[in-house]
Amino acid sequence: MSESVPVRCPACRREHVYTAPSYPCACGAPVTPSLDDTVEPTPVAHRAWNADWVTVSCAACGRRDQWPQPELGCPCGAVLRIAVAGAVSASPPDPEPRPVFHPVTIRTARDAVTAAALYLRWLGYRDIRRADQRPPSGIGLAARGLVAQVDPTVQPASLRDVECLWLTAMTEDSGCVYFSLAGYAEEARERADALGVPLFVLDLTGTPQPVNSPADELHGSGA
Repeated sequence: MSESVPVRCPACRREHVYTAPSYPCACGAPVTPSLDDTVEPTPVAHRAWNADWVTVSCAACGRRDQWPQPELGCPCGAVLRIAVAGAVSASPPDPEPRPVFHPVTIRTARDAVTAAALYLRWLGYRDIRRADQRPPSGIGLAARGLVAQVDPTVQPASLRDVECLWLTAMTEDSGCVYFSLAGYAEEARERADALGVPLFVLDLTGTPQPVNSPADELHGSGA
């Protein structure tokens, strides 16, 4: 059950009742941070990653995970950080280098889709699946926060192809990326640059090659 504590804003002295949120543990049990009402709330002046997260244990299985630090927004404009009993401030994780990408040789259209899906997974995207909405050409893929189009034809992707992918992404409030075997028409590349759509060319080894700046950035940073 979520816990509630009285909170007084130190800026305007207004009284509030704050209820701690619950989050689902990997074991399925709800995790509710235990609030420490003996510690005054702290106004948030500057954001820092390790201050925005706390490590809390699941009462059901003992698993320790990082959850958002409880906060309350006061009508006066102040944002108050609520203390959590027994919480450990989260430390920024050490970045681990991505493993070497292992492509699949492209012989068929299915191989092109497989190569693109493997690359997206290598970038860090999860839950990769066929897109619910079929694109005007090629094959659509979707992942959490991303829609992708794979064009295995011998015709360069057109301006309309790039714009349709971008509009689909805007409708679904997600990012997008285009993979093509035959490259892109000049106006398609110009439009993709203006819209920030990453463009990749799939070579026959199955290795996506970035062909514009958004693709270079995605390749370097990952999901």
